[in-house]
Amino acid sequence: MDRRGFNRRVLLGGAAVATSTSLSLAPEVSTAAAGPRTAPAGGETRHMKLYIEELADGQMGYGLEKGRATVPGPLIELNEGDTLHIEVENTMDVAASLHVHGLDYEITSDGTRMNKSHVEPGATRTYTWRTHAPGRRADGTWRPGSAGYWHYHDHVVGTDHGTGGLRKGLFGPVIVRRKGDILPDRTVTVVFNDMLINNRPAHSGPDFEATVGDRVEWIVITHGEFYHTFHMHGHRWADNRTGLLTGPDDPSQVIDNKICGPADSFGFQVIAGEGVGAGAWMYHCHVQSHSDMGMVGLFLVKKADGTIPGYDPGDHGHGHGH
Repeated sequence: MDRRGFNRRVLLGGAAVATSTSLSLAPEVSTAAAGPRTAPAGGETRHMKLYIEELADGQMGYGLEKGRATVPGPLIELNEGDTLHIEVENTMDVAASLHVHGLDYEITSDGTRMNKSHVEPGATRTYTWRTHAPGRRADGTWRPGSAGYWHYHDHVVGTDHGTGGLRKGLFGPVIVRRKGDILPDRTVTVVFNDMLINNRPAHSGPDFEATVGDRVEWIVITHGEFYHTFHMHGHRWADNRTGLLTGPDDPSQVIDNKICGPADSFGFQVIAGEGVGAGAWMYHCHVQSHSDMGMVGLFLVKKADGTIPGYDPGDHGHGHGH
């Protein structure tokens, strides 16, 4: 497997540190005196191995290493023009699959039982995803590119639509970047799945940490039966492809709350604490009954010395509704 495109990022959830591995084609470039890092041109062909596993608590997950599956699954990052071959090994005793939104693939990589593109128990199958830059069609109309915040999930477990797999955690984020897109210091993923966030128990996060000034990218995905509204305190973003304004005349609406329904996905970047400083900033579903029932977590923005004003990590309630 070609690991030249892999980097490791540390995401903090609650009190535990979890290491999330992502497939990224962005080069490791120093940002000293050079401004933000940006995505390179695409056109690379990459290979990766992905495992589908049953977890100890009865959930299911995708992982880049055997025995290391997570919920959500690993972040996969590509640049417009890239092709990715994913060898998927199903270690479970039930059939499963890998289905992606927003990218190009042939019917053999659809990931459904209908066209026999699933993975039987103990078997291995390679899925191929392709991406493309925007361009003009032969008829003169404009074809959009693949860049955006997308996601992948199972489409087989439980029903032919993967309802059981989705409920148990078989989902994960995908980012396709356009050449020149600004790269973040870290990326976090929030999945509203029915009444849970990242399939964690109500009122238990996940929480994410940053230091004032960090560029933090958020990916928000929704699964299940309900509509939600993602809201984050103290921070806002542009409602467009990147969450960033292109200049003073960019007409994109600036928001801090966005409605999202099943299979929706969007993303944005914020500068942690910009204009508001350090603090335990809440994010949650703004459907009142949903937040009351525990769909809430914290964006823990630290000062340079590592402290968070007014935040006591020993207070398990810290704004979660207890």
